[in-house]
Amino acid sequence: MEGIILYGSRYGSTRRYGEELSRETGIPAVSYTQAPSLQDKKVIVYLGGLYAGGVLGLKKTLGSTVPGTGQKLLIATVGLADPGISENRYHIRGALQRQLPKEAYERASIFHLRGAIDYQQLSLPHRTMMALLHRSLQGRPAEKWSEEDRALMETYGKKADFVDFGALEPILEEIKRL
Repeated sequence: MEGIILYGSRYGSTRRYGEELSRETGIPAVSYTQAPSLQDKKVIVYLGGLYAGGVLGLKKTLGSTVPGTGQKLLIATVGLADPGISENRYHIRGALQRQLPKEAYERASIFHLRGAIDYQQLSLPHRTMMALLHRSLQGRPAEKWSEEDRALMETYGKKADFVDFGALEPILEEIKRL
C-alpha cells in the first residue's frame, strides 16, 4: 500500500506515536517538515500535536489539500487534554475545522490521542504560556474549572506521560480496512 505517516511534533509524543504506527504498518513516518508529494499516496496519516488551539503543521501540510479519488486521509491529534471528555473533543474538532478545507475535514477519519508534558523541556514561550494559564486558574474557584483546567492544575510543573500505544488500535484497524 502506498502511504505516508506525517507527524507534527515539538516535544516528542507525536513522533513516538508516528514511529510506533510505522512499525505496526510498515508505512514510512516522517516529520511534516520533510513531507513528500502526497499526490500518489493512497493513505495519508497525519498525527499532530495540539498547541495553543491548533494542530502543529496541519495547515502548512494539508491546509489546501483535499484528498483525491482513491486517497484516504486519517488525522490523529495528540494533546494533554483527555479526548474521552466530549468538551475536549468539541474544542479539538473546532481547531481542525479552522485549519482544513471543509471537504477535507468531512472526508477525513479523525482520532484523538493523549500525549505527554515535561515542564523542564518546554521552550520559554510555552513555559510562559503555561504559567499564565496556571496563574489565571489559581484566581478562579476550583468548582468553576473545566476537566481540562483540572488536568492542567494537576500536572503543572511536573512530568506527565499519557502516551498509550494501545490507543492506536482504531487507526490500525482503519488502515487495515483500506
